[in-house]
Amino acid sequence: MTNSVLHMKADVEHPQTGIEDRKRLAGNLSALLADTYLLLVKTQGYHWNVVGPLFISLHRLTEEQYENLFEAADDLAERIRALGHPAPTSITEMIPLTVISEDTGSASAEEMVSNLIRDHEAIVRRLREGVEIAESLRDAVSADMLTERMRFHEQAIWMLRAVLSQ
Repeated sequence: MTNSVLHMKADVEHPQTGIEDRKRLAGNLSALLADTYLLLVKTQGYHWNVVGPLFISLHRLTEEQYENLFEAADDLAERIRALGHPAPTSITEMIPLTVISEDTGSASAEEMVSNLIRDHEAIVRRLREGVEIAESLRDAVSADMLTERMRFHEQAIWMLRAVLSQ
């Protein structure tokens, strides 16, 4: 027995919402999703492996950050879908899109923090580009979402820098 409801295909690929270059915007959001997801993986790895006098503070801080990044990845993917485009579905798809480098070695707590600062800064720069693209296409929803993401990353930079200050 076939269920006709399961065979229906909604026209999600061509929403008529007044955004002309949805493909360009979705491409930018896909890169930001890749950045977010790879930073999530790196942050969680650091959370698991940090040792030393900064353990408690970094363990807690990285947990808060990777939880935020996980939610952000979901929001970005859903926005890409709302624009009528598929979101990247694998790390293999994301690697060429991201500016975040993998960290496969063992790093000191200070190196972890420095790496995270560098990555958050790179994402902020890309978010600024994304806001400009969204605004140029009159997409206030994406622009607002990306502006809010900038707030998170700039706060993360501040907190991580405070950990390293003497």
